[in-house]
Parts: sequence; structure tokens; C-alpha cells
Amino acid sequence: MAEVTLDLRGMPKAEAYAELKKHAEAVLEGLNDDVAAMATMSCLLHHAFGHLWTGFYRVVEPGKLLRVGPYQGTLGCLEIRFGKGVCGTSAAKGETVVVEDVHAFPGHITCDGRSVSEIVVPVFGPNRELIAVLDIDSEHKATFDDVDRRALEDLMGWFSRRK
Repeated sequence: MAEVTLDLRGMPKAEAYAELKKHAEAVLEGLNDDVAAMATMSCLLHHAFGHLWTGFYRVVEPGKLLRVGPYQGTLGCLEIRFGKGVCGTSAAKGETVVVEDVHAFPGHITCDGRSVSEIVVPVFGPNRELIAVLDIDSEHKATFDDVDRRALEDLMGWFSRRK
């Protein structure tokens, strides 16, 4: 199963995410390596939905600094301070941030000028510690909604459930 990369574009979002979750859990079964899981999830999400940028910013200084981790897409920002931009805001608050238009988000950090909308989901480890944020960018306005938020939060729950 690991060699299958799903393309779920064209399916209703809720169904696509349900299919992706089953696939991701099967691929990651028995894995206890956050970086390998982040790389795999970046790939699966990126190709399943055709996003502009899909990846993780890992916590390297708790409460202070995120550093780019596994991702798919063009070059990402290398480091982001907690509280700065969409990723830093999500990390500081410990909650998902959905942005319909990044140009209207105060302090947005532009890593790729084609990015128009974004969703950032906090990723917690088994002890409820913030280990990363999942960042997904789209070149289309208002790409992400509550369906994406719920499904991605559920998918990122893998990191807190792993043993």
C-alpha cells in the first residue's frame, strides 16, 4: 500500500479525507518516527488534493521557534517565530488557523507569492506537547473551510495517538 499515492481531487471533501485517513493510517501502521510520518503525510496530502505547498514546521525551541520540516512544494521559509505569520500564530495559540485571503492576514509571511489562502493545524505529540504545525497553502482564495479543519485536525491526531 505504501507505493500508492491517491489523487482525491473531484471527490466531496469529507469522503476524500475519510479515504485519505484510512490510507495514511495503513501506510504509517507500526511507525514511531515523527519525521518519516511528516514526510509521508506531506506527500499524501499534497498529491491527494493538488495544493500549492504542503508541509510541516517543527518546534525547535518550544514557545519560540519553528523550523521547516518535511514538505512538498517550492522552497519554504526556513524559520518562523511563534506569534509571527499564520504558522507562528497557530503555534502560539495551539489552535488551527484558516485564512481565506492571506493578503488580509496581519503580518502574513510570504514564502511563495502565489499563495492566496492557507490553513495551519497544530500537531501535538503523545504528551500533548506541540511538536509542529501542518501548513497547507493554496493559490485559490477561500480554499479551506471547516471540513478541512476538522479532517486535518483528526489526521494530525495520529501524532498524539502513536506509541
